[in-house]
Amino acid sequence: MRFHLGKSAALPFAILASAVLAGAPAAHAENIFDMLFGRHPRAEPLPMDMRQQRPERPATPRVRAPRVAGPGYRTYKPDVLGKVDFRPLLAAPAPAAFEPSLQNDGFAEAKQGLDGFDLLAEKDIGKALTAYYTQHPQFIWVTGFGPNSRAEQALAEFGDAASYGLNPADYAVTPPPANFSPDDTADRMKDLARFELTLSARVLRYVHDAVEGRVDPNRMSDYYDLPLKPLDYGAVLDALAHTYEVKTYLESRHPQNSEYQALRKELQTLRASAENDIVVDPKTFVRPGETNPEFHKILELLSRSTDIAVPPDEGGVLASHAGSDLYSDDLVPLIKAAQKAKGLKPDGVIGPRTVQALAGTSKAEKIEKVILALEEMRWLPSDLGDPRVFINEPAFMVTFTKGGVDQLSMRAVVGKPTNQTTFFYDQIEQVDFHPYWGVPRSILVNEMLPRLLRDPGYLDRAGYEVTDSKGRRIPSSSIDWGAYGANIPYDVRQQPSEANALGELKILFPNKHAIYMHDTPEKYLFDRDMRAFSHGCVRLQKPREMAAAVLDTTV
Repeated sequence: MRFHLGKSAALPFAILASAVLAGAPAAHAENIFDMLFGRHPRAEPLPMDMRQQRPERPATPRVRAPRVAGPGYRTYKPDVLGKVDFRPLLAAPAPAAFEPSLQNDGFAEAKQGLDGFDLLAEKDIGKALTAYYTQHPQFIWVTGFGPNSRAEQALAEFGDAASYGLNPADYAVTPPPANFSPDDTADRMKDLARFELTLSARVLRYVHDAVEGRVDPNRMSDYYDLPLKPLDYGAVLDALAHTYEVKTYLESRHPQNSEYQALRKELQTLRASAENDIVVDPKTFVRPGETNPEFHKILELLSRSTDIAVPPDEGGVLASHAGSDLYSDDLVPLIKAAQKAKGLKPDGVIGPRTVQALAGTSKAEKIEKVILALEEMRWLPSDLGDPRVFINEPAFMVTFTKGGVDQLSMRAVVGKPTNQTTFFYDQIEQVDFHPYWGVPRSILVNEMLPRLLRDPGYLDRAGYEVTDSKGRRIPSSSIDWGAYGANIPYDVRQQPSEANALGELKILFPNKHAIYMHDTPEKYLFDRDMRAFSHGCVRLQKPREMAAAVLDTTV
């Protein structure tokens, strides 16, 4: 039981006990109210000398236990766009005519048209633009008096940005009109110089979004710890200046793993699909024997389903109940079969998770989810690694993949909302059998300390070891736990046992978040559909199988 529940429950009892001691003598009371409030007519006050002899109890100060703050959330602030400073580029001297690496394509003269041009771009992209064109004063996207094939490929790729879950409007560039008067050559070159720099700015934005994503997740929450990928904007422009396969290059900057490609395909399929013609209230909840106006829609969805195995002797039940809103008992086996087919606990109770699994969400919501998944995949490495373990937190699942094939998949318990499992990636390094559990500082302070303030010997009796900074064992009962606030100078660990929080083993990928995969004695939690119960670590349904997989052995 959590201490704060025990504390609030004990508080009224403490008031009651003090009231009994200070009230009228019980021998003269007829009921509890008379005893407490002195309403009995025969109640006599204590003699004055007895009242004087009663010692006053000193007030017990209430010690407020400190807390360790967990990761927090922040309001997301995107990069502010600013005007590109073209002054360094405009002030750069024209290249020598004999310089072999450059040819006079007109850019050196046309760049003067950038004077007074307000091009908005991200700060780092703006600096990269002026730095690159100062060193390489040549057109990339212009040949003669118009956009070249490189520009045409880049603009076409921007137009297809939606297929990656990106917004084409973020990369919109208007090319100069095809027709112009030969007498307006100066104005034409000014327009081409502005088109050149605008297109380069949007190409760099596109590459950034393809490589790192539109959003930096680390700005949203401390639960994200995903390093930004190195991106050299100057190298990007240099590569595009030396290739005519611009489309191929831009496509290559997106993640190349099969998961990303599958999401793109799903997005295309969803956009081409029809809207749901059966919409079920997502809050629908109905038990066997109950009537619900949404129930007949559930039956209609089941009649259309092709991935649910109907029990052998129940084939005619569904048709006989078509249009009915009564959830009769003979439909329970069918509902259970549907829940099992969808990976849910087959309890026969239709709730929001069952409704979502059967009816799904609207087409628009599905598309938004895939777009979000594509963005999240861009936060991860393009090459996810092989072999690898992938922890899918929202699905409460863990998968081991080798040779491009998922060889092992199991249910998992992840961090609860107040102690989420951090999003990050790392290298698995070791497996520990019969492990100690080193109690994290946050659990020691936030959850154990309130009890230790009342019962200092609690850890000694519960199978925990307490050590000081030199590794010496210290009896828990000998420590003044209230003397240090949140900065407790002792380490606490639970000894290996059947009751150990880590069970038989843990799989380590050492990280600053102290998160790892492990066994658990609380096996019953794997039967739940929603499995966010841990303090951040990942509990495995089949820990021995996963240990064998990462150790590259069979047992």
